Amino acid sequence: MPKVLITGGSGFIGSNFINYLLTNQKTEEIKVVNIDKLTYAGRGGNIEYIGHDKDPRYSFIKGDICDSELIKRVIEEYNPKFVFNFAAESHVDRSIEGGLAFVKSNVEGTTNLLEASRNRGLEKFVQVSTDEVYGSINNGSFSENSPLNPSSPYAASKAAAEHMAMAYFKTHKVPLIITRSANNYGPFQFPEKLLSLFITNLIYGRQVPLMWSKENPGLNKRDWLNVFDNCRAIWHVARQGQVGEIYNIPGENERTNMEITKMILDTFGFGEKMIKKIPHRKAHDFRYSIKGDKLRNLGFVYEHQDLNFEIKKVIDWYKKNRAWWDPLKK
Repeated sequence: MPKVLITGGSGFIGSNFINYLLTNQKTEEIKVVNIDKLTYAGRGGNIEYIGHDKDPRYSFIKGDICDSELIKRVIEEYNPKFVFNFAAESHVDRSIEGGLAFVKSNVEGTTNLLEASRNRGLEKFVQVSTDEVYGSINNGSFSENSPLNPSSPYAASKAAAEHMAMAYFKTHKVPLIITRSANNYGPFQFPEKLLSLFITNLIYGRQVPLMWSKENPGLNKRDWLNVFDNCRAIWHVARQGQVGEIYNIPGENERTNMEITKMILDTFGFGEKMIKKIPHRKAHDFRYSIKGDKLRNLGFVYEHQDLNFEIKKVIDWYKKNRAWWDPLKK
């Protein structure tokens, strides 16, 4: 029975990953341990909402990955074969307001995990990162060998965490894999990111805040990755990937923010009068784009790439699950 330690498993991607493991891995027994300190982004009770809190294969530990003694004790006690580090401060605007919390959680916390994972017989340590570490690119796409050029304190902290992880691979032979995923969307996303914020605002009948200027009227481009495909890809890479390697996980669904906004508005039957134009954030990256050749060469196949269809499904989920997100908006 492979034991899987997941940090940040109560947040958006982490909870969807746990759900994927416990509901889709029927061919093998899996035991999942989730460490999460339940900050604002993890307070939705995602695991409990799905019902996995009653699954005997699942255990929860409330704690902070910056607590080195706790992390050391948990890894020694549970002796996991896989560690997946999802725990992170991840909101760009919050990092612009103040970056120290991002350094502490994303860099110090990651280092604690790596230190505790030395000489523990792990099969894989998967550091879950982001395409934002590359920075912006006007044309073409970044490969895993492209230099890192982060723009925000959030992205810089994730890049620093990657460098620390790779150092532990080289120095201490921690069996590391790094994934860099595109812009995720799906259920259980805290209502502060573009898609979840816009959907929940429109359900309330409120306008949606689109970053806008005369020179750049909502034309920033993002690559949209369904969280279910991201979870599948992360697990696939953990089982099939090579240690010491980095794997991009693109969505292969690039759209401008204006295109996404219109797609959502059209589904609700609203016009552009529901757009509230707000100034661009500082150092607002224009376009993210990453190549997924290495992932596809491992045999990964996407299942959720019809963006119009998938966004309608997400809108329907938020309409049906107000009990989950409504308290988070207040």
